Amino acid sequence: MAALRGPAGRFRWRVRAVPGGARGAAGQQCYDLLVIGGGSGGLACAKEAAQLGKKVAVVDYVEPSPRGTRWGLGGTCVNVGCIPKKLMHQAALLGGSLHDASHFGWEVAQPIRHDWRKMAEAVQNYVKSLNWGHRVQLQDRKVKYFNFKASFVNKHTVCGVSKGGKETLLSAEHIVIATGGRPRYPTHIEGALEYGITSDDIFWLKESPGRTLVVGASYVALECAGFLTGLGLDATVMMRSVPLRAFDQQMASLVTNHMASHGTRFLRGCIPLKVERLSDGQLQVTWVDLASDRKDTGTFDTVLWAVGRVPETGSLNLEKAGVRTSPDTQKILVDAQEATSVPHIYAIGDVAEGRPELTPTAIMAGRLLARRLCGQSSDLMDYDNVPTTVFTPLEYGCVGLSEEEAVARHGEDSVEVYHAYYKPLEFTVPERDASQCYIKVVCLREPPRLVLGLHFLGPNAGEVTQGFALGIKCGASYEQVMRTVGIHPTCAEEVVKLRISKRSGLDPTVTGC
Repeated sequence: MAALRGPAGRFRWRVRAVPGGARGAAGQQCYDLLVIGGGSGGLACAKEAAQLGKKVAVVDYVEPSPRGTRWGLGGTCVNVGCIPKKLMHQAALLGGSLHDASHFGWEVAQPIRHDWRKMAEAVQNYVKSLNWGHRVQLQDRKVKYFNFKASFVNKHTVCGVSKGGKETLLSAEHIVIATGGRPRYPTHIEGALEYGITSDDIFWLKESPGRTLVVGASYVALECAGFLTGLGLDATVMMRSVPLRAFDQQMASLVTNHMASHGTRFLRGCIPLKVERLSDGQLQVTWVDLASDRKDTGTFDTVLWAVGRVPETGSLNLEKAGVRTSPDTQKILVDAQEATSVPHIYAIGDVAEGRPELTPTAIMAGRLLARRLCGQSSDLMDYDNVPTTVFTPLEYGCVGLSEEEAVARHGEDSVEVYHAYYKPLEFTVPERDASQCYIKVVCLREPPRLVLGLHFLGPNAGEVTQGFALGIKCGASYEQVMRTVGIHPTCAEEVVKLRISKRSGLDPTVTGC
């Protein structure tokens, strides 16, 4: 069957011959929709299309990491991303809660110790249960699953190669590429590949990583360093430039200040030059301070590279299908309908150029694409005002524009920021440091002061941000936020109490400014 765009971008299906005949060449299997990649976006697209009556197949294969780490169906989020990261973050938070417990009357035996092996086994077992769950869901929806490494033969045909080397040809009227990305190794650094690990490995370690150097300034770098510190390990972050470059920089500074004050060491303005293994098994890292040009060395048990990600496009033979990629990022070029340069081939998620590298956006984009292909909807994915949270020890949630982006887009004189430091009630009894707990709402200056962005640094930031994201998505104004009744006593209510202008220091509800 083939789908043709009708009115309002809808698709209608008609029977047509595929390459090799109506039923394909001998030994060739044919589908309405073939999804390459078994991550969050690909699975969501496949299950939605199958539920709407289409014949669907999913092809997924995980190339083991250079350290030999491998995992099952579900993609980065399930196996080596959001899920194990959040669980280990939670383990670290529990350690902090144990320290607080005595202030609330609990008698906790000292010293408090953490067992990495026990935590890792529990997290890995849960991840494996999710792998199995995804397999069952595909089976229940009659989606055919192939554990193949796929590459294009032509615009409608993919060749899948099994672990044993057996080749299978799969043809489909529509193909969705959802292969995601993998961590980048800085192969120009001596010893980086031989002795380093990445986020592909950290969650599957059987033994504690010990003293760890995390190289990078991304959210992955800070999240990993944060939970390692929280688990009682020695963690150092080496950053060439600014942390969380794509985020609001005032908030990024507060995040790293909090981490530094709670035990994470930072080497700022430094880059590694080489990694060597010493006779005792430790890793010696040589780096240079870019400001002074001074070289230094340190010894670590583990070096974790968190210096960006690369799309999984290299082995797909995209040129045989005519699919174009960005020469700079190697990501697949797509339009607003997620279509590539070949109209019946689509790309969603991290592999697509210009898309947020976030699981929920890939899932929604996949579902919406399936509905359009099946003629159920003409809705396109809206990538504006997508909320997210960085799960550092003090969590940072945001939605909308950063202060820098708002000024760049609208001009400094047209932007107002309302902000406040606050102290969570939970921090009071144990006398926790709250000097980095901070909220700001970025607005247009002219009434009704449309909210352009919200930034929240504090406990449960994801839960707080998710709620306000709905209002911002619906076009909330500062006045509407201020008229919202808070839930007391919560951190979230601090958002609706923001009265002080960052620029003027005035309370608009009093001055009428």
